[in-house]
This record gives sequence, structure tokens and C-alpha cells, in this order.
Amino acid sequence: MATLLDTKQLQAILEAAFPGTEVPRVQEVDGDTVLVRQLVTDRHGRPGGTLSGPTMMMLADTAAWMAILAQIGPVLLAVTTSLHIDFLRKPDIADLMARATVLKIGRKLAVVDVSLFSLGHEELVAKAQVTYSLPSSDA
Repeated sequence: MATLLDTKQLQAILEAAFPGTEVPRVQEVDGDTVLVRQLVTDRHGRPGGTLSGPTMMMLADTAAWMAILAQIGPVLLAVTTSLHIDFLRKPDIADLMARATVLKIGRKLAVVDVSLFSLGHEELVAKAQVTYSLPSSDA
């Protein structure tokens, strides 16, 4: 697939969409795959010394959105219709990385595979599949 948006363009969209909040950082765009980093602090943790599930789900969803926009351009009204996540192992309280790969973009839906891992580790801490609804071209 041809990439329409680069890391700087995706980061600008993310910051404009969520002004005044700390958003993840788009690290890399490579074909149909985007790498996104969530800076993690103690406030992202939960009892037991691990990252919270909502932090991991947020990053999976954000990375999927960025991967789709990299392919279709700044179609901001693409919205999540489904997010399935499997938590595989206890992540460290360390920056969380998401590698999102577009599996399919159709006329109405896009499906993205997301692998989550702690910075500096290759073992997956979670795996997600995210489906987005795409607005019609005449909207």
C-alpha cells in the first residue's frame, strides 16, 4: 500500500484531535505499518506494578487509527467499531510501544492488527485487532 501521510503529519493530526492532552508519539511509518510510543509514568499503572488495561487499549486504538490514516489520508471521521484485545503478560511500568499493521482497507471498514510491547523488550504484552468504520466518500 502507498503511504499518504508521514510521521510528522500523523503526529500533527493526533495533537490537533486531542488538544491539551499528552498524546502518544508516532515513531515510524513503513508501508502499511505504523509504530507508536506511549510515554508511561506511574499514573498509567495499576496495583501490582503493571500498566493498566485502559492504557494498553488506548494505545492499540490510537495506533490503529494512525495506521489507517497513513494509508487513506486525513479522514478524521473514521471511527472504531470493534476492538478485541488479548492481554498476554504483565508489562513493565515502561514506555509502551504499538506496532499497527493494516490488514485490509475496504470501502466501509478497515481492519488493523496491533502488537503491544514494552520499550526494550520483544515479548508481546498484548495483541489487538481493531476494526474502523470509514465514512462514505460522499459524506
